Amino acid sequence: MAVKQRKRLGEYLQEWGAVTAEGVNEAVAHMLEHNCRIGEAMVALDLVDEEDIAKALAVQYDMEYVDMNVVTVSASDMALIPDEMIKRYQVLPIGRDDQGRLQLAVTDPLSFEAVETVQFKLNGEKIVPVLASRKAVESYINSNVGVEVSLGPGQYGVGDQIDTDEGEMDEEAAPIVKLVTAIITEAVQMRSSDIHIEPMTDRVRVRYRVDGVCIKRDDIPKRLQGPVINRFKILAGLDLSEKRIPLDGRIKMRIAQSDIDFRVSSLPSYHGESIVLRILRGDAAKLGLANLGFEDEDYQRFRRLIKRPNGIFLVTGPTGSGKTTTLYSALNEMNRPDRKIITAEDPVEYNFTGINQCQVREKIGLTFTAILRSMLRQAPNVILVGEIRDMEVADVAIQAALTGHLVFSTLHTNDAPSALTRLIDMGVKPFLVASSIQAVMAQRLVRRICPECRVTDPDPDPHVLRMLGFTADQIAGMTFYKGAGCKRCGGSGYHGRQGIFEMMEMTSTLRQMAFNREPLAKIRQAAIASGMKTLLDDGKVKIRNGITTAEELVRITQVAEYGSTEE
Repeated sequence: MAVKQRKRLGEYLQEWGAVTAEGVNEAVAHMLEHNCRIGEAMVALDLVDEEDIAKALAVQYDMEYVDMNVVTVSASDMALIPDEMIKRYQVLPIGRDDQGRLQLAVTDPLSFEAVETVQFKLNGEKIVPVLASRKAVESYINSNVGVEVSLGPGQYGVGDQIDTDEGEMDEEAAPIVKLVTAIITEAVQMRSSDIHIEPMTDRVRVRYRVDGVCIKRDDIPKRLQGPVINRFKILAGLDLSEKRIPLDGRIKMRIAQSDIDFRVSSLPSYHGESIVLRILRGDAAKLGLANLGFEDEDYQRFRRLIKRPNGIFLVTGPTGSGKTTTLYSALNEMNRPDRKIITAEDPVEYNFTGINQCQVREKIGLTFTAILRSMLRQAPNVILVGEIRDMEVADVAIQAALTGHLVFSTLHTNDAPSALTRLIDMGVKPFLVASSIQAVMAQRLVRRICPECRVTDPDPDPHVLRMLGFTADQIAGMTFYKGAGCKRCGGSGYHGRQGIFEMMEMTSTLRQMAFNREPLAKIRQAAIASGMKTLLDDGKVKIRNGITTAEELVRITQVAEYGSTEE
């Protein structure tokens, strides 16, 4: 039986029109002179690029070609192979095929030693080699393998050296340490705001929250649940023996030359302890007011309001709506030597030079109220109260505002006018609310259309647009945009977020209505009449400007409840 003759590499490239016969001859001469491979010679002579060589080699050796620019390498797969082995053999685990076999990206179709060594390391697991360009694999390894991750100083309960109890971590301690580090590093590199480790019946689910939306990553085997949870608790300085009650801790790590803080929460659940890490980046609070997403009119109004000498400025919205970032951006702009600024926070999320920040510690009696009362004896100009949670805190904050201090704080309400009725419902006297509040701003975060893959949307969903209150004439005269999906945005079509705002500046009419305890609907109508632009209206401006999509605005606003002119 005749053996099929394999074509030469140059023949494939000639058939594809990637190189001429003269180019092949030139490459052969270079190969003989420099004792290298024909593909290396072609790249050295700049006849073709490495991607073309990899594609031709894949066809020549009947292998699958993979483009590393569109492949997502998971942290759990990377944790299977030691970094030293990845670097030595220039290989990358890139997922599994339909039969559950591990796909191993190699740069040489004849790299049998690399495949066999990895297979031996994984106890004989089935491996399928696929071909990728050498340049792409080297670039990925240099950027992601062996990334510097070091624990910071021990002020968060974690020292430079972690004492791992062998009894708690078992014989798989080294892979567990690598897996947890890989999860944290990958989440940071994906711009995640949270990491969720959630035990299920037969597995441990891993999810990252990116731009406000949870993204599922590869599951962790159930047998590794205990060691993985313990590793996170060790890093956060939590009690390993306590599994019955919620615990809170903190981690400080250095990842890719940046210091990152993590707030860690452990919650007992039916299938085991659920761990959530909130990722705090110091630069997130220093974006600057101009980069938060204000339209020009609201931006100028906001800057004017924060320059007032006294009164309360409230920022409202649900958890994760960017309230803290907005307030810190305002404080950062006001942080000058001629102003004294004091904050009461639970916890202190970001550290600022020049601002006196106080951490609430309720176990020793250092509550919001206690800190606020002490603040007033420190003669501050500006006070930040992390959150108004009850009447006692509200009362002290209002007294501070009425005695000549500018007070910033947050409140959990759905819109700006609701803040007035919420304070009154807490027990604050209506005349104090009417006299002390200067302005209330509600906000949400919408995902931005990815600038790399933004395209016009020729067929927007008319039902969604009608939900937002767009008329047929408005739709006919507008150009809508969407994200097509690319590597930068992970195929979602969105990259990054910015705020939409509803700013209610107190007028004499609104103060009188608060004093008379008017219904919320009437206060809202009066605020709109006085010039307040609603969250929905501000979001529609972002749609017209091609910043976000109608579907995204519907996702984060209550259009069904408020209709076309309200949130």
